Amino acid sequence: MFHHIPQPILDRMAYLQSVDSIDRLDGTSRPQRLRQIPPVTGRFLAVLAAAAPPGQLLEIGTSAGYSSLWLSLACRQRGDGLVTFEVQEGKAALAQETFRVAEVEDTVTLVHGDARIHLANYRQVTFCFLDCEKELYPEMYDRVVPNLVPGGIFAADNAISHQEYLQPFIDNALADERLDALVVPVGKGVLVCRKL
Repeated sequence: MFHHIPQPILDRMAYLQSVDSIDRLDGTSRPQRLRQIPPVTGRFLAVLAAAAPPGQLLEIGTSAGYSSLWLSLACRQRGDGLVTFEVQEGKAALAQETFRVAEVEDTVTLVHGDARIHLANYRQVTFCFLDCEKELYPEMYDRVVPNLVPGGIFAADNAISHQEYLQPFIDNALADERLDALVVPVGKGVLVCRKL
C-alpha cells in the first residue's frame, strides 16, 4: 500500500505538510490552521482501515484532506470508498481541491456539514477516524460506536497530546464492554477501539 503511492497523492501530501508547518509558526489562528496528523499517524490509520471488515469507512473532521489521502490508499486496496465530514467552509473547499488534484474523487466523498446531522444514515460502519473539536468527541463516539460492525474500528486522534482534557472520554472508551480499546503512542496518540 505504501510502496506505490500515486504521485498526485504524494505531491498533495507534501504540499499540505508544508502549509501545516507554516501554519504552526506564522501566527495563523488555531481554528484556521490545518492541524493535521503527522505522516506516521496517517500510515497507521491506513493499515487499520485496510484490515477492517466490510462496511462503511468514515472520517469526522476533514480539514484540508491530508488524513483522507492516507485513508484513500486503504480504500483503493479494499475496493470501496471513504465519506468524510467537514463543517468549516474554507477547509471544505481546500479539501475538495485536495481530492481533485490528488485524483481521489472516485474514492473520497466530502460532506460539507455537521457530521451529527448525517451519522444516523451510516448503520454498517467498519472504520471511523475522529479528529474534530475535542468537546465533540463524546457525542461523536456515542453516535458512531452503536453502528460499528463486529470487528469495526473507531480511532480518535490527540489521545496523548490532549490527554488532560480527553481523559474522561478515554476512560469511558476503555471501560466500554462493547469494545476492546487502548491508547497507541503514535503521533499525538490515537485511541483505538475495536467492536466486539
